[in-house]
Amino acid sequence: MSAKERIRLEALNRVKRKEISVVEAAGLCGLSVRQARRVWKRFESHGDAGLVHGLRGRASNRRLPEDLRERVVKIHQERYSDFGPTLACEKLLSEQEVSISPDTLVALLKERGLWVRKRRRGRHRKRRERRSCFGSMVQMDGSHHDWFEGRAPKCVLMVIIDDATSRTYARFYPAETTEAAFDVFARWIRRHGIPRSVYVDRHSIYRDEDHPDKPTQFGRAMKQLSVELICAHSPQAKGRVERRNAVFQDRLVKEMRLRKIGSIEQANALLEKFLDDLNRRYAVDAKKQEDLHREVDAQTRLDEVLCVQEQRVVGQDWCVRWKNRWMQIEKKHEGLRLANKRVLVKQKAGGELLVEYKQARLSCRELRRRPEPVKKKNPVINNRCWKPSTSHPWNRGPARRADPRGRLAPATPARAFPAEQRKAG
Repeated sequence: MSAKERIRLEALNRVKRKEISVVEAAGLCGLSVRQARRVWKRFESHGDAGLVHGLRGRASNRRLPEDLRERVVKIHQERYSDFGPTLACEKLLSEQEVSISPDTLVALLKERGLWVRKRRRGRHRKRRERRSCFGSMVQMDGSHHDWFEGRAPKCVLMVIIDDATSRTYARFYPAETTEAAFDVFARWIRRHGIPRSVYVDRHSIYRDEDHPDKPTQFGRAMKQLSVELICAHSPQAKGRVERRNAVFQDRLVKEMRLRKIGSIEQANALLEKFLDDLNRRYAVDAKKQEDLHREVDAQTRLDEVLCVQEQRVVGQDWCVRWKNRWMQIEKKHEGLRLANKRVLVKQKAGGELLVEYKQARLSCRELRRRPEPVKKKNPVINNRCWKPSTSHPWNRGPARRADPRGRLAPATPARAFPAEQRKAG
């Protein structure tokens, strides 16, 4: 089963044990009530297999032929690239005799990264109701401010707030980085558990605008933990955490001023007491008392999920390079023939490096410096021109005569005899 289907299985098993209703399970699974009832009927009749989609592994019967899809995209880019989808479809039908809907055209362009969304200004907004249960959704944001008022360098406060109860956790970091987001989210999980979803902005930590289909390191970690990652389109959309940032920038700054705090370590120590008082005064009760946080599985190593992971190619010397660090794979893995193969490198929060191949841990050690390349010895070739010495027989007596071309013509050893014998002969 996929992660989504396992979540449905967990919710429907709770319905089967009569702990929750089908309507409540629909909210946990992200389904409408009507769809949840259909899924519940399949689960009752077919068991766990009823949750697996029947068309898995099969192409849609309504999918356009591949040559037609490529032809539509090519014509659009050559002739109608600046047309709206509706007008472009009308032109494709009238001039090219190709019938396609605007939604299908937009989908084809999005698949190839050719669709640019146009922002609409003056959009109407409405207030969103809180989630009904603790752990259903948390909002996370980094608050940039001169927290120490010149007593220390600027830093960022990473804030997490539960949408249903406004229960808050925060911690100071030197900058808003992926490592900071991993650390503050892991601290929330250790305190309360894994939330169902997390609401963030469109910072590069959470979303790559140039490659929206490719998840970032944080997006990959959320997918591994089966946490829905929601990216807001505006600061107003996640107004709960933005308003909490304003509280911190007012009350916390003044509290640190009174205590003359001038370092991140002192500020984090103060936050422990400050957050207890803040949650006691401003946290509210959820509509439902149920806690939707999930416990971390025994097989899941949280520190290895919430870390930076990338693939690297093993060199011919069985070394893996990671940010100018070199890991030497031990000889006992020789049977895997890892040279020129890709392995997964994980950098944990403390800087420790782990190397895995096909989800199996590899034994390796870090080298102090870059391995020296093997120097190849060039073959010695004696191509120097041999020049006889002045005492050589070739250079004595009448045998040394001027060359008509301006250089001496050396005599062969067979003709190196006295001049009297040459004249007699």
